[in-house]
Amino acid sequence: MAKFVAEVSSNHHGDLARCKAFIDVSARIGCDAVKFQLFKTEELFAPAVLAVSEKHRERKAWELPLAFLPELAAHCQLRGIAFGCTPFYLDAVDELRSYVDFYKIASYELLWSELLVACAKTAKPVMISTGMAELSEVRAAVETLEQAGCVDLTVLHCVSGYPSPAAHCNLAAIDTLRAQCAYPVGWSDHSVDPAVVNRAVLRWGAEVVEFHLDLDTQGEEYGGGHCWLPDEIGAVIASLKAGALADGDGVKKPTAVEINDRPWRADPHDGLRPMRSIRDQWVAEKMKSQ
Repeated sequence: MAKFVAEVSSNHHGDLARCKAFIDVSARIGCDAVKFQLFKTEELFAPAVLAVSEKHRERKAWELPLAFLPELAAHCQLRGIAFGCTPFYLDAVDELRSYVDFYKIASYELLWSELLVACAKTAKPVMISTGMAELSEVRAAVETLEQAGCVDLTVLHCVSGYPSPAAHCNLAAIDTLRAQCAYPVGWSDHSVDPAVVNRAVLRWGAEVVEFHLDLDTQGEEYGGGHCWLPDEIGAVIASLKAGALADGDGVKKPTAVEINDRPWRADPHDGLRPMRSIRDQWVAEKMKSQ
């Protein structure tokens, strides 16, 4: 069964109570992990860009306060859900190290080898998104992580469109990535389409599904069209988990719900139901009950 990771992104409003609500909701709808982002605007964009773009300077309000980390980690532990975070500057790797269960490398940072190496050297699990990347770039990132000591890696196929129409999701690339590396491969979703998520898991075997979550349509990124609301994604998760119960162990044998009907199959000697071995006994019991 696929594992689900809720991406809070910048929808937390810099509010600790709202951050904890994301953790609570993620646990309630069946997620295995919740992930935040740690960035500093001045270390995310080049100075020349910030100097001329108010839109990019406004992301300062989207930053996650460092002081929240201990409480977020503790709250995740309380709710029984893993705590992950994406570092967007080098010092963030050490700032997160004592708190996170795993690191996530965003698609936009996939080529930044120094960041990959820093995460790998912590010996913690690493997850990478591969939006916009060519296969050679994914291979290079995986090799960089391996050479730096990463042994617990998850590779996510991703399309960095916000949102990503189903026709652009190219889910078959999940198989391509799986053939190229000996690690779990999953899907980082920007489609907000149940059909896409179901297809990623059921047809292409995505082992992890990451998705952007908002609580109430009020998150900073909800307007971009790539964030799920809790009930929307919760229904998808519940359906997939319920369906997984039907897989069984693959051994062809009567199940518990079939046992009582086995004697009522047609007897091979005369083609009549039930088996001759129980006919007399059943008739006697029926007459007695009448």
